[in-house]
Amino acid sequence: MKLLTLALLLFSNLAFAELKIGDPLPLLKGTNQENKTVELKTFNEKYILVYFYPKADTPGCTKQACSLRDSYVILQKKGVKILGVSTDKPEDQKAFKEKYKLPFDLIADTDQKWAKAFNVSVTMGFASRQAFLFKDGMLVWFDTSAATDKQAEEVLDFLPQ
Repeated sequence: MKLLTLALLLFSNLAFAELKIGDPLPLLKGTNQENKTVELKTFNEKYILVYFYPKADTPGCTKQACSLRDSYVILQKKGVKILGVSTDKPEDQKAFKEKYKLPFDLIADTDQKWAKAFNVSVTMGFASRQAFLFKDGMLVWFDTSAATDKQAEEVLDFLPQ
């Protein structure tokens, strides 16, 4: 039985290949901080930024989220829709969003479907910090060691002036 479990675990990790520039946006559904369903296929924005963070309301994750919050108006004017994703429960996401007045949805990836689809590693229940920017549904930029307080700056540096 242990051998079968190990084989299934190894196979499931191989099933999700690393995203590459030009890959399509994974068309996922998720639950946001309000326990409402969010579907990626329903967004019409030119750009979609999906960023992963380990844990709501921790120092690095707060800096990352607040960086995006502080540049939200500029990012919106450039057509960027932002979604934050962590393995936290919806109520933890809601408290984080309210405490820091985050103007974008936070996805509660408790089953790690989003992490798997984006090939984001999860260690001891915490997703690694990564960011993915899609333009017209295709991956155009990613950062597998995403910044904390410079997250918005890095995205804006990539976008056309």
